[in-house]
Amino acid sequence: MALAVKIISIEHLTHDVLKIVAEKPNNIAYNPGQAVDVSINKAGWEKELRPFTFTSLPEEDQIEFNIKTYTSHKGVTNELLSLKPGDELLIGDVFGDIAYKGEGIFIAGGAGITPFIAILKHLQKSQQVGNSKLIFANKTKADIIDEGFFKKLLGSNFINVLSDEKTPGYEHGYITADVIKKQITGHDYFYLCGPPPMMDAVEKHLASLGITSDRIVKEAF
Repeated sequence: MALAVKIISIEHLTHDVLKIVAEKPNNIAYNPGQAVDVSINKAGWEKELRPFTFTSLPEEDQIEFNIKTYTSHKGVTNELLSLKPGDELLIGDVFGDIAYKGEGIFIAGGAGITPFIAILKHLQKSQQVGNSKLIFANKTKADIIDEGFFKKLLGSNFINVLSDEKTPGYEHGYITADVIKKQITGHDYFYLCGPPPMMDAVEKHLASLGITSDRIVKEAF
C-alpha cells in the first residue's frame, strides 16, 4: 500500500531537473541505487505511478529524488512542476538491480545518473571512492546534473561527453569504445544506466573491449 509523505522542499537543479526532498515513510528500507514507485497525492494522479531513484542515503531522515521533467508529455513529471512544499507524494514499492559490488567505472546517460548519485554519496561517506570513475553523457553542459558534486568528489576521474555542443574540457560526441578504453585501469566493474539506445551501444562497446557480462551492473529506465 502506498504511503503519503509531505514534500519538504522542491527546487530546480537544472533547467529541466527537479530536486524533491520529502518526509521519509516509516519502515521504508532501500539500498543506494534503488528506486521506488511514486505518484502524486492529488485527484486524478494517485494511480499514475512512476519509478524514481532515491538520491538520498538510506540512513538519512528524509528522502530525496532528482527528477527530469518533460513538459511536452503533460504527464506526471510535468505535474510535479506545479507542486510546492506541503503537497504530498505517494510512495510505493522499492525495487532496482543496481548495487555497488566494487570499484569500477560508472557510465550514465542523462537522468540515468540518479542511481549513481546515491552510490557515490555512500562511497564518499564510507571513504571508499578510491579510483572510481564516472563517464557522463548529456546533450549540453546545462543538462549535467550535480556537476559540482562530481567534480569535487572525482576530479579528473569525472569525464563528461556532450553530444550537442563543443565545450573546452568536455568530450564531444557520444560514449565510444575509445572513450571507455582510455579510462580502464584495472577496474573490476562497469556500472551502466541510461536510455535503452545508449545502454545497447555501450554494452556493445564493452563487449568489443573484452568486458564480460558478469562485470557489468546495469539498470534500464
